[in-house]
Parts: sequence; structure tokens; C-alpha cells
Amino acid sequence: MRTDNMRSSDNVEDRRGQGGGRGFGGGPKLAMGGVGGIVLLVLYLIMGGNPLSLLQSPGGGAGTGGGGSGGLGGGGQLDPAQEQVKQVVTKVLGDTEDVWRDLFRQMGKQYREPGLVLFTGATPTACGTGDAAMGPFYCTLDQKIYIDLDFYAELAQRFKAPGDFAQAYVIAHEVGHHVQNLMGTTGRVQAMERSVGERERNDISVRLELQADYLAGVWAHFAAKRNLLDPGDIDEGIGAAAAVGDDRLQKQSQGRVVPDSFTHGSSEQRIRWFRKGFESGDPLAGDTFKVDRP
Repeated sequence: MRTDNMRSSDNVEDRRGQGGGRGFGGGPKLAMGGVGGIVLLVLYLIMGGNPLSLLQSPGGGAGTGGGGSGGLGGGGQLDPAQEQVKQVVTKVLGDTEDVWRDLFRQMGKQYREPGLVLFTGATPTACGTGDAAMGPFYCTLDQKIYIDLDFYAELAQRFKAPGDFAQAYVIAHEVGHHVQNLMGTTGRVQAMERSVGERERNDISVRLELQADYLAGVWAHFAAKRNLLDPGDIDEGIGAAAAVGDDRLQKQSQGRVVPDSFTHGSSEQRIRWFRKGFESGDPLAGDTFKVDRP
């Protein structure tokens, strides 16, 4: 990915190394699950819980304790290896700002840029305590994306999805949740899930996540048109989308696949909707809520 030709976003807040440790309060409410959260519970999905269930979780305060170690070297120093990753995500966020500002203008709307918070271990958010164990997520209340950069090492090493475009896919997916929030989709989803059972909530969650994958593909479409992608970049994005499919994660974590419990979609679904967005470039053509089987 040709990040040298991308501008850096001014909307990045670096809280790494500020302490706070692992949070023990309730998980963020009104937070959208991202590509997946690394959940440290036996037989739970390795990455990703139902973002809609988080809407009903009580928000907790900032975590306390002896400070997390994620992203830190000896003596509490920031890990130099993460600085290159920081540059990538900062530039990718800046490019998504440019793309979505133009697309919103074409739709007669105004785009409000999201914030991006880099943190270590745990951090306070407007949605409650954000914990690295959740993986990247988007908070609807403060319109910020939160990520512990150690997530990318896990994605590359454990889930075999390396590369700078895999990192870009994660940011673009979370920005997709921000776009859903601005477009009113998130509010409609919250209203829908109040009157249905768990199975229906899971289906709604899958559709929401697949649409965020589609919107990530829309951004990639315009990045490619401006010659910002290298050969193999889309394959990296597809690899990341496949790595966080519910079927693959369930197989790895519990040895079996339970489709009714999917909250993010299968690897095939995630790849397919990302490809659709990449091929189309139309932000309005990815309505996953209008198809019988997404």
C-alpha cells in the first residue's frame, strides 16, 4: 500500500503507555463490534462478541491496576515496532476521511470525521471501559474508534493475516461503522433489536457487520482508483476478512461451528461483501438488510 501518497489524519489520540491496565468494568455500551475482539474466555468466540448485546451492557469506569503491557517494551517504553503500524493507521484514517467526505458531499450530506484512539490494555470511553480483549471497536457516543495496536500482531501471527492492507481493512471496517452511525443505520438497528429474540439479534448483527465490510470495500475501491494500492493488497484484505469469519473462529476456539450464533458473518460472507464494495464503489448499494440471505 502506497502510504507515502496518503495524508495523515489529525484525529488520532495516542494513549499508549498511559496505564490503566486491563479493565474489569462492564464492556462498552452503544459500541459496535469490529472485525473481532480477542476475548479471553474459554469456549467463547476467540474474536468478536455480539455488538448488539453490548448495547445493553452497563458501562464501567476506567480499569485500574498495574498498567497493561500491550505495546510496551521494558521499563514502560513504547514498542518502536508499533510506530510503523501507527503511521499506517494514521494515514489510512486520513484517506478514509477524504473519500467519505467526497461521497457524503455527493449525497448532499456533511461528513463528520471520527476520532481514532490508540491505547494499551484498557481505556475510558464514552461507552464505558474499552478493553484490548475486545479487539478494535467503534463507540457511537463519542464517535471514536479504539484499538490496541497489539491486535495487529495477533492478527498476523495467530490468524495468519499479515500486511499493511490487512491493517487498513481493520480501520476501514470501523470507519464503516461510523458511516452507519452517521447515516442512521445504527439507530434503526438498535430499535429493531429491542423487539426480537437472540437468534434474530444475531442475524441483525451479522447484517450490520457485513455492511461495514462492504463500506470498507467502498473505501478500497477509491484507494485503488487513485493508485494507492500495491499488487496483492486486496488479497491481504480478503485474508483479514476470512481470518475473522465466525465459522473459522468458532472452529478454532471450540472445535465446531454453530451458524445460529454467528454475530459477524462467515469467512465467505465477509469476503463476498468486502469484494462487492470494492467492485461497486457505491456506498448506497450495500444494503445487507434488504437481502434474504446476506
